[in-house]
Amino acid sequence: MGLLIKNGEIITADSRYVADIWCEGERITRIGRDLEVPAGVTDAQIIDATGKYVFPGFIDPHTHIYLPFMGTFAKDTYETGSIAALCGGTTTVVDFVIPMRNDEPMEAYELWRSKSEGIACSDYTYHMAVTRFDAGVEGQLREIVGKEGISSFKVFLAYKGAFGVEDHELYAAMKLAAELGVIVTAHCENADIVSALQNELVTAGNTGPEWHEPSRPELVEAEGTRHLCTMAEITGAHAYVVHLSCEQALRQAIEAKLRGTNVWVETLIQYLTLDKTYAEKPNFEGAKYVMSPPLRDIANQGFLWHAVKTGLVSTVATDHAPFDMTQKRMGEDNFCQIPNGIPSLEERVKLLYTHGVAGGRMDIHRFVDAASTQAAKIFGLFPRKGSIAPGSDADLVVWDPKHKGIISAKTHHMNVDYSAFEGWEHTGRADVVTVRGQVQVRDGEFVGKKGIGQLLRREPNHFGNGGVV
Repeated sequence: MGLLIKNGEIITADSRYVADIWCEGERITRIGRDLEVPAGVTDAQIIDATGKYVFPGFIDPHTHIYLPFMGTFAKDTYETGSIAALCGGTTTVVDFVIPMRNDEPMEAYELWRSKSEGIACSDYTYHMAVTRFDAGVEGQLREIVGKEGISSFKVFLAYKGAFGVEDHELYAAMKLAAELGVIVTAHCENADIVSALQNELVTAGNTGPEWHEPSRPELVEAEGTRHLCTMAEITGAHAYVVHLSCEQALRQAIEAKLRGTNVWVETLIQYLTLDKTYAEKPNFEGAKYVMSPPLRDIANQGFLWHAVKTGLVSTVATDHAPFDMTQKRMGEDNFCQIPNGIPSLEERVKLLYTHGVAGGRMDIHRFVDAASTQAAKIFGLFPRKGSIAPGSDADLVVWDPKHKGIISAKTHHMNVDYSAFEGWEHTGRADVVTVRGQVQVRDGEFVGKKGIGQLLRREPNHFGNGGVV
C-alpha cells in the first residue's frame, strides 16, 4: 500500500515549500510537484493537504506512560498514551525504564518492553535509568546499549533512596556513558536539601500542595544543574538536562556550554504556559499541578521562551505523568505524598504552536526543530525521524493552522480524569497523522491500527567532542 499526500506546504526545521509526498514501504520515497500514484499501485491512499502544513512527525523526548511511582501507577497504558500522543501530532515517544535501586536493569527493561510491544500505536524508544551502579549493573547496561539499542541513560539527582544515585555512582555511570557514546539525561535537584526543606515545612504544619514549590526552590534546581555539568566536564560525558524550569538553572547550563561542556537542555510545555499560582489553587485543586521540579514564578517564562527561540533550550517535552485526582489525594494531608506529574502528552504540540508560533514567540522552523528534529538528532533517530526526506520514515503530520479548538478532559484521549489546561483555547490541529505511512489519525481522531508501534533501536552517537546539534 502506498500513500500520497498532495499540495501541502512542507515545513521542516530548515525548509518550506509546496510539494507532494509519495510514501511506500513505510518510507518517504519521492517528493516533488504533481506526483501521481505509480503505475500498478491499486491500493494507495491519497490525502489532499491543500491549504495545510505538512510537518515531520513530532517527537516527545520525555514521557512516563508506564510508571510505578509513590505507591501507585500512572494511569495510561501504551495503548491510551500512544493514541493520545498521535491525536496531538506526536508519532514517537521516548519513555523511561526506571528500576528501583534494588531492581536489576535488564529485568526492568524486559518489564517495560512487555508493557509496550504489540500494544503501542506509535513508535517508541527508551531512556535507561541508572538507579545504582556496581559491576553487575555495568554489565547489564553494556548489554542494553550494545544488544538492545538503547543509547541514552537517565540519572536522578533527586528521590534519594528510591531512584537517586550517590556521587560515586553518578561519576561511574557518566564515565561508562562517555566510553559507550551514550548521552546521560538527568533530573537535576539537590536531594538532601529537598528532603531537609520538606521535613521543615511539614513539621511546621505546612502540608498543602502550595508548599511543594518552596520545598524545591529554584536555587536547588540550579545547584543540581551545576553539579551535573561539573560531572559531565570531568568525565567527558554528554549530558542532557531534563525538564529545566527556571532561569537560574538555565544559566548554570549556559555557563557550562561556554566552558565547552557537552550539555543540552530540555524544558516542558508546562513551564512555558503555567506558573506556580496554579499549584496554589484552593480546595486541593493545586494538587493537579504538582510536579518536580515545580511550576515556577511567571517571571521565568519570558527567559525560557527566548531560550527556546534561540536554541539555548534544544527541546520542548512534556514529562507526561498521568495521575488522576483519586491518586493525587494520597497526599491530601502531606504534599510530599502527592504523586508528581501533569498529563500533557496530547497537548504539547498544539500549545507550543498556539503560544509559540501563533503567539509570535518563535518562528515555525524553530517550532519543528524544538518539537521534533532536535530530539531526533540528540537521541540518535535522525534522519529516520524528525525529517521529511527520501529515505526517512513516513511519519507525517498534516496540520490545519486555521483550526480553533478548546482543550478539555471531556474530549482528550489520555486516561486521566482532568486536564491541566481545561478550557484553554488553541490554534491549529493535527488533522492527519501517519506512522511509517500508516494513517493513524484523521480529523484529529484515532482511526488506525492498534499495536503497530515499533521499538526504535538506536546507535550511540555521542562520542568525543563532536556531538550533535
